[in-house]
Amino acid sequence: MSNLNNFILREVGKLNRCVQSISNINLKEINLQKGQFIYLTEICEHPGINQKDLTNILKVDKTSTSKAVKKLKKIGYIKRVKDEDDKRVWNLYPTAKGKKIYKVVIAEENRNLNICLTDFNEQEKELIYNLVKRMRENIEVDWHKIKMDF
Repeated sequence: MSNLNNFILREVGKLNRCVQSISNINLKEINLQKGQFIYLTEICEHPGINQKDLTNILKVDKTSTSKAVKKLKKIGYIKRVKDEDDKRVWNLYPTAKGKKIYKVVIAEENRNLNICLTDFNEQEKELIYNLVKRMRENIEVDWHKIKMDF
């Protein structure tokens, strides 16, 4: 290994791709594909969120959010409601069907997490969480700067 630093993000990326791939396969039966479950999860956990905030939370582009929202609305998992204060803004809410599916998504997330953390003790789990969170916070500063210039 030439430099440990070169491989940390690669390993995080591989982990993410494995989890995304497994989740896409396992959630296909409920019409969620290509990472749409992350959008549904955030909408269920933040009812009334608008698309701009959803885009920022997920660190994706507006087009990806728009496509996912359109698909989730079409299959009846979310609804769009005009904001009372700003009629240009649409707030997103889970439907009863979406809330039911959310439970399936969380079960899948927990399943993947349990597999990832097999043989890790509580202290190691806490350490991993804190280190990955710090990594995200560090890169998020740069992400905001670059996004502002884009």
